[in-house]
Amino acid sequence: MTHQPRLSECLRAMRQRHGLKLQEVSERTGLALSTLSKVENDLMSLTYDKILQICTGLDIPVTELLNVEPAKGVERTRRSIVSGTNTLQLATRNYDYRYLCTDLTNKRMVPIIARIHTRSLDEFGPLVRHVGEEFAYVLDGEIEIHTDHYAPTRLAAGDGVYIDSTMGHGYVSVGDGEATILCICSAPESGLEQVLIDQA
Repeated sequence: MTHQPRLSECLRAMRQRHGLKLQEVSERTGLALSTLSKVENDLMSLTYDKILQICTGLDIPVTELLNVEPAKGVERTRRSIVSGTNTLQLATRNYDYRYLCTDLTNKRMVPIIARIHTRSLDEFGPLVRHVGEEFAYVLDGEIEIHTDHYAPTRLAAGDGVYIDSTMGHGYVSVGDGEATILCICSAPESGLEQVLIDQA
C-alpha cells in the first residue's frame, strides 16, 4: 500500500533539511508559531496563499515544501506519473486540494485538483491574492469565479479561465452539488520570480 505524504511530514522534512526550528520558520514567514505547530501535528491544514507565504519567507520553491524527499538535481528529461505516493491532499474551508506530482521539485507550474465546497462569496470570505498566474478548468459541476476587476462569470464542465493570481479571486460552486476543477498555478524555478498554492 502506498503512503501519501502529509503536509505535516513535508513541513517537518523541509525544516530538517534547512536546519530550522519552528520558531525560526515563524519569524521568517510571519505565520504564528501556534499555527505552524498545529500543521506539524496534523491538527490543521494551510491554504495555498499560506503555503506561498512560507515559501516566500524561506526563499524556497513551493515544490520543495510539498515534497518529503530532498531535492535532487534538476534534469530536463524528468517526468512524474500521478500516484498515491506523489499526491499531497489538503482540506481547507473552501476547497479540498490534491497537489499532484510532488516528487518533482523546481517545477514551473503546480498542478492541483480542487473540490470546491463553498456555495457563495459571503461564505468564501475575502478574495485571495498570490504571486503568479493560474489556469482553472472545470472537470465537473458548475462554478462561478469572482475577481477584483471583472463581473462574476459562470463556468460549466469543459470551460476554463486563465487569470493573473495577484488579482483578488475566488471560486465557488453554483451547480447541483460540489464542483471539481483542475488548477495549474505558475511556480518558481531558479532564475524565475518566486511564484507560488490556496484560497481560504
